[in-house]
Amino acid sequence: MLNFILQPLAQFIINAVESLGLFGVFLAMMLQSACIPLPSEIILPFTGFLASQNVFNFWPAVFTAVFGGLVGSSLAFWLGYFKGEDFVRQLIKKYGKYLLIFEYELDDAQKWFRQFGQIITFISRILPVVRTFIALPAGMSGMSFWKFIVFVFAGDLLWSTILIYFGRVFGSNWSLLKVYFEKFDILLVFIGIFGVVWYINHKLKKNHRHLDQ
Repeated sequence: MLNFILQPLAQFIINAVESLGLFGVFLAMMLQSACIPLPSEIILPFTGFLASQNVFNFWPAVFTAVFGGLVGSSLAFWLGYFKGEDFVRQLIKKYGKYLLIFEYELDDAQKWFRQFGQIITFISRILPVVRTFIALPAGMSGMSFWKFIVFVFAGDLLWSTILIYFGRVFGSNWSLLKVYFEKFDILLVFIGIFGVVWYINHKLKKNHRHLDQ
């Protein structure tokens, strides 16, 4: 039973990681870092869980996740660098709604970049949500690509190590905890469904508020 970590929103991620192995980890983290809002907070702990079951080795899993993040971030960086803000905004306006990517998320990332400077490229990689979009304003700003890569690598190494380790430690205690979790399966499934509905509704409402301003 894995219901305590499964969420309907991330079911296809978990299937990919289980069926494709480390390539699934790489693919999920690449997409997540290329501005596709997949939750690394699920991808990485689940990878750690599989490491606790000896499906993966810990450090190869960590560096696979980091490499996926570097590739995805680089794609977003070069998009912002070569195409610029106007093109990116038009792309989001035209296609973003199909992937739950909204213009306000680009605005937030740009605000963070202006407020904190290039170091936010590192800081954002250890924070939820904004880590997904920070590569776009970094590219738009004309930031040195090699400096960008160093910051992304450092942030992703820290983020991936912590979350995969958490998943591994928690997973190794699953046999002790599953008796208690099994009693709450229905509640957990309901919470998972509620979480998905809330997540989508929250993004849509925030986008509507942004458009009304």
